Amino acid sequence: MSLGWLTIFMFGAMLLLLATGLPMVFVLGGTAVLFGYFAWGPQSLHVVIANASELMRATVMVAVPLFVFMAYMLEKSGIAEDLYEVMYRWLGKLKGGLAAATILCCTVVAAMSGISTTGVLLMGIIGLPAMLRRNYDIKLAMGSIMAGGALGPLIPPSVVLIVYSLISGESVGKLFIGAVLPGLLLSMFFIGYILIRCHLKPAAGPALPPEELFTFKQKIIALKGVILPIGLVICVLGSIFMGIATPTEAAAVGAFGSVASAWIHRKLTWGVLREAAVQTLKTVSMVMWVIFGAGCFVSIYQGLGASQFIQDLLKSWPVSPWMILILMQAVWIVLGCLMDALSILMITSPIFVPMAQFLGFDLLWFGVLFAVNTEMGYLTPPFGVNLIVMKGIVQDRGVPMGQVYQAVWPFVTLQFLGMLCVLFFPQLVTWLPNLLFKY
Repeated sequence: MSLGWLTIFMFGAMLLLLATGLPMVFVLGGTAVLFGYFAWGPQSLHVVIANASELMRATVMVAVPLFVFMAYMLEKSGIAEDLYEVMYRWLGKLKGGLAAATILCCTVVAAMSGISTTGVLLMGIIGLPAMLRRNYDIKLAMGSIMAGGALGPLIPPSVVLIVYSLISGESVGKLFIGAVLPGLLLSMFFIGYILIRCHLKPAAGPALPPEELFTFKQKIIALKGVILPIGLVICVLGSIFMGIATPTEAAAVGAFGSVASAWIHRKLTWGVLREAAVQTLKTVSMVMWVIFGAGCFVSIYQGLGASQFIQDLLKSWPVSPWMILILMQAVWIVLGCLMDALSILMITSPIFVPMAQFLGFDLLWFGVLFAVNTEMGYLTPPFGVNLIVMKGIVQDRGVPMGQVYQAVWPFVTLQFLGMLCVLFFPQLVTWLPNLLFKY
């Protein structure tokens, strides 16, 4: 059988199994084992075992459980409350200031955790009641929290970018640095939209009344709340940017820093440590199994001659490379409505990464573009993770799911605009890594 037909059958079987609701790891791993056996017989199992063993020995994978543990510890450390208090005091006098403060807090939390739901949970518990008490439009309040949380998988440290580096061979450090400017750009888009909207329609985000405003001295005193968050970001990202530590070593620093933060806030107990460790085990186990399944799928497909097949296919298409790239973006956007970024990466990377490499696109830029694109998936119905988390937060308030969906569309539009900026201006991704790694 030709590789073209094998490709159709492999990916068709994968999509069919996904439609049945079978877990991703069994879909990818099972498809790989089945077609490997069909192509090569029982000896194909040696390829599966060798690939899984190689993935387990990858040093960069050590960073995943450490960053996940750091995220769960930060949820319980009290660091977000202090951070929000600082933003609340400094930005409260602006129309929409509390929603803008929420985006800023989520940006800093994203730089400490790399997980989307961390920012949504923290700001949903802290920021949402504060905004609703001051008569903020509930859709603006919910939208700002969900959009801010979606920055987690993009702004480093990002688990998605770590896994992409394992697949593409790109440096994790360069990917982290390349994602900084796109992440900050999206954060500024969100804040700019909130401030402009509330300026045009003050009732959507009223400023704090005069009696609730803080003096300059009180604002300065509150700045002590940013010492720990900024210090942790500098320790994790700064050590990578300056070449002091590898991403794996920086992850260990971050995990230790999150424990230290909980101790400083007097919230470090055996119960908290145990809960964070158990949650980390559950999350990382899921991620690792999906990675193993995807690794098996990629190894079998590549072993069948996928690289040469993709090159021959692209040579025969009378289409420009940019049209193919735009088609990839459309596929990612559609898949983002149905599954998480990690699953999308595992499904599309066997074809899209070699395709991008053959077409001459920078894989560093391509990886960050993927993260920016799939960030929309955290906000798009019907299966956007942040939508589901927010529904759980506002369930007691009687907010229907339709209203949660309505809250995110302005921010999804801004995310799409941010994706276009990264797509047509690759320098947003490549400039900083090239500057820091030119020697």
